[in-house]
Amino acid sequence: MDQKWISIILLFSAVCDLTANVPHQYIFVNESKTWTEAQSYCRQNYTDLATINNMEKMKKLNSTLNERLKDTPNNSVWIGLDRGDAGKWLWSLADGNFYRDGDMYRNWRREEPNNGRDKNEYCVAMYKDNGEWFDVQCDELYTFVCYNEKKTGTEIYIFINKTKIWRDAQSYCREHHTDLASVRNQTENQQIFNISKNYSNSQNIWIGLFNDSWKWSDQSISSFRYWMSGPNKHSQNQKCAAVLLTEKGQWNNEECNNQLPFICYENKLILINQNLTWREALRYCRVKHVDLVSVHSEEIQLWVKEVAQKASTEHVWLGLRHTCTLSFWFWVSGESICYQNWAPGNGTGGEDCSPVERTGAVQSRGGQQWVSLPEDHKLNFICTTYEG
Repeated sequence: MDQKWISIILLFSAVCDLTANVPHQYIFVNESKTWTEAQSYCRQNYTDLATINNMEKMKKLNSTLNERLKDTPNNSVWIGLDRGDAGKWLWSLADGNFYRDGDMYRNWRREEPNNGRDKNEYCVAMYKDNGEWFDVQCDELYTFVCYNEKKTGTEIYIFINKTKIWRDAQSYCREHHTDLASVRNQTENQQIFNISKNYSNSQNIWIGLFNDSWKWSDQSISSFRYWMSGPNKHSQNQKCAAVLLTEKGQWNNEECNNQLPFICYENKLILINQNLTWREALRYCRVKHVDLVSVHSEEIQLWVKEVAQKASTEHVWLGLRHTCTLSFWFWVSGESICYQNWAPGNGTGGEDCSPVERTGAVQSRGGQQWVSLPEDHKLNFICTTYEG
């Protein structure tokens, strides 16, 4: 093993800096601009208008905005969401990740979805008699199924024997569990249907699928939405989204020419779409940027997941290395491994070091967990551009 790696380990092995810089940050700009002007400003000075891809980030952002705007008359702030012409079916997911088209299971009843009544059928429910799906107006009152990511097996699904409109059902699931149920295959569909049959008076059942023509300015695929009561589909001029501080940070659609302050974000992670060995990737990042990325918190893992989804390889290099001499893993930037996200069977101390050392990568699809790979594999990789 190289002496320099041993020196890094000895120097930093006892350090767990959970306050280290996060490679993505929101920047509040207290200047009033139209949505398009705000977008241009963010792209020129940072990365783009803000993308908000989970509830935790929404809460943190909301707290910051309330503090910044408490002495100003503004109650709305632009974010990077606007409406296009074509809608797509998305799952309501607490972490904002969007299932790719190739991974999507559907169980529509024949001739569904049909956007039938008044062309406003943007939410999806399951028929209580057979488990097939149909699109329907979101203000219908149905029972619903939540999921809880902390549970296992069939306990992950929780049938709620109360009737609510779709968005109230979504809010209930997010407050008490994780989110409305996503259905990724026939087995999960059958599990949800079986649970509902235990309630003889159940209505049709909301699931977490909705039709959405809104898109993020930075082209990210996050499906997280936090609308107050809409968006209002009938207002053709109200095609830009803003955070409403008077409504607990929920979102509303407004006319894009309104003059509002706004939120930019700056992403300090860069995906390099070149296939290099781990050592080549490390050298590239240190010459052209700062380093291979270290993932020392769950928040950084979320940004890594978002960047890694655009990779052309199945796995993406991280700045994670194993020492066979001392039999443990470490980050080459100096942080100890306080946070871990290993895929099952990976990240053990007893790695096979023949014929080359093992290094760490993140899955670019699926669960996006970490895996142990020989350092001579050639993969895409993620560089950081920030010091700290």
